[in-house]
Amino acid sequence: MRKMTLGRGINNFIKDSNAVEKLLKEEDSSKLESVKTADISVNEAQARKHFDEESLQELANSIREFGIIQPLLLRKKGDKYMIIAGERRFRAAQMVELEEVPAVIKDIDDESADKISLIENVQRRDLNPIEEATGYKNVIDSYGITQEQLAQALGKSRQYIGNTMRLLKLDHRVIELMQKGLLSPSHGKLLLSIKDKNKQYSEAKRIVKLGNTVKETTYIINNRKKPEVDIYIERAKRDLSDILGTKVMIKNTGKKKNIVIEYYNDEDLSRIYEKIVGSDF
Repeated sequence: MRKMTLGRGINNFIKDSNAVEKLLKEEDSSKLESVKTADISVNEAQARKHFDEESLQELANSIREFGIIQPLLLRKKGDKYMIIAGERRFRAAQMVELEEVPAVIKDIDDESADKISLIENVQRRDLNPIEEATGYKNVIDSYGITQEQLAQALGKSRQYIGNTMRLLKLDHRVIELMQKGLLSPSHGKLLLSIKDKNKQYSEAKRIVKLGNTVKETTYIINNRKKPEVDIYIERAKRDLSDILGTKVMIKNTGKKKNIVIEYYNDEDLSRIYEKIVGSDF
């Protein structure tokens, strides 16, 4: 999608869904036709990428029996047609190998088509979390706006927009699970804390298999982040602290190891010295 000038400001542009609805329902520039499915292409800028196979099959069965009741909404693009609305019906028609589909052809300019695509990208209620995140990213990248501007226009917080878009940083295999509805956005945000992609995917598969809640997943991930306790180091710290009568810390990481013995004044230092050496200063 090309960048365009938002003359009336981004807020009005995105919120103007009523004007878009009016545009879609206008009949004076529309005509019903029978269009070959081979001449129709989908809008690649559309946010929705995943279609539930079961519900799509149900629609295909209905179309096989009764045909397409509601026509597709198309616009002319060269010698072909691009879908404005009705991609699900189009995909179901392909499944039953319909050669032609009923369609309303809209004579609209690029700016109007961009407006419809923009609103479809961010206002649909049936998008999965990844499609929603992709929609936000497409709008921001294509129209050169900030997360703050988009958030204001949609009546959402900037944090919500940012956190939703962060889901796109998940491993592609985890993203596929989210697209299938097997993981919630909250699960996805927790999995972002696991930087290793393979471990992230393994954890995602475990959540799906066991059906862990977000609360259970939070507990598991947080506890896995804790370093394993070395019982010998812990015993050494405890015994040294008891013998010396002060706090002893052992740093057992890196090439250089350290034993840190705390003392609070000269008298305390003298006492510890005597414990270790066996005589006073």
